[in-house]
Amino acid sequence: MGNSEIIKWTKSDAMFFFDRWIIPMIADEFKIDETKALRDFILSETYKMLADDETKLLRESPLFIFDLFKAERETGDPRNSNYIRTIHND
Repeated sequence: MGNSEIIKWTKSDAMFFFDRWIIPMIADEFKIDETKALRDFILSETYKMLADDETKLLRESPLFIFDLFKAERETGDPRNSNYIRTIHND
């Protein structure tokens, strides 16, 4: 396979990937429709962190990102995520 055949994974592709995985999870967890889930996610601090190249969150799994969003929704701060607390307590 030559370099011309390699598909580049752009930031917009990654964001679309996360939107497609996380929106249904948000809708199911919080019993809201997917339109509201998408709006809530895009307006969240979690989404800002995901879009920030310095956080490197695009390397994380959708479950990790969902946990950040859930922590933000429940506590007001995505940094209260179980994943982050576990990492910092090790």
